[in-house]
Amino acid sequence: MCDGKAMIKNADMSEEMQQDSVECATQALENYNIEKAIVAHIKKEFDKDNPTWHCIVGRNFDSYVIHETEHFNYFYLFKSG
Repeated sequence: MCDGKAMIKNADMSEEMQQDSVECATQALENYNIEKAIVAHIKKEFDKDNPTWHCIVGRNFDSYVIHETEHFNYFYLFKSG
């Protein structure tokens, strides 16, 4: 179960889109236990509006990304248990 708190580290998108992305990720964490399934759920939801989204789910990773203006959200969600 997700504790419902998101820590947004960096964002370049509207508050509404940020909230949507956090809600989508929260739902994925509540419904799936495998990272591959979590990321597939999130990507499927976001690709409905714009099929060029990238999604990374996991621990202990590093990344460098270039993004479309107003389409970036980097945040942490913590799964309890």
